[in-house]
Amino acid sequence: MLKYFHKYANPGKFLTLALPVRKIMGIVSIGVVTVGLIFALFLSPPDYQQKETVRIMYIHVPAAWMSLMIYAFIFFSSVVFLVWKFPLFLILAKESVTIGVIFTFTALLTGSLWGKPTWGTYWVWDARLTSFLVLFFIYLGLKLIMDSFSYSSKGDYAFGYLALIGGFNLPIIKFSVDWWNTLHQPASILRTGGISISSEMLIPLFLMAIGFLFLFIYILLVSVEINLKKRKIIYYKNKPDN
Repeated sequence: MLKYFHKYANPGKFLTLALPVRKIMGIVSIGVVTVGLIFALFLSPPDYQQKETVRIMYIHVPAAWMSLMIYAFIFFSSVVFLVWKFPLFLILAKESVTIGVIFTFTALLTGSLWGKPTWGTYWVWDARLTSFLVLFFIYLGLKLIMDSFSYSSKGDYAFGYLALIGGFNLPIIKFSVDWWNTLHQPASILRTGGISISSEMLIPLFLMAIGFLFLFIYILLVSVEINLKKRKIIYYKNKPDN
């Protein structure tokens, strides 16, 4: 596995692999999200309790999944950078932060809109919502470090260590509905008793999740390509004349 990292930690080789993948991800993400929205808005039935407001779930839940998955990716990439000093993985982690902020904000916003008709309020300080808000602030903290310490080794390590510390919040978010009594509903898919949601709702939910995943990969690869080109320009500008 380390040899594989070494092989594609080179920016040139990484871009050679990433460019065709980026194009595929861009096209596929648009198609899958479009089909997912058609299912979510027109083909899936309303919930017997929540009626039409349940359709918010098709944005809220995949956005929440992506928030956790992106942070797990940042955590993993930061570990690789801190242990093996591969700068490409630091770039991958940093370029994922802004995307993570957007998905996390989307999950919080849609969750509030969903909570008003369901709970009678836009916000409650229960374990799931509070721990998810903490995740949003961790994302913002990582972004602040990025913006404050551009191209600084101290900033790079501060980013990596904060990413590791923030990783401890992920299991709290996941298991908060099991560990504490909360208003937030328990897991409906990844649970010991099996999936408790109908296939008519599960199909658009997974379509939106897959579409968001492909969209994340597309945006990430575009951002990494731009970052690497900027670094190349800065390198040549600062390179002393021979």
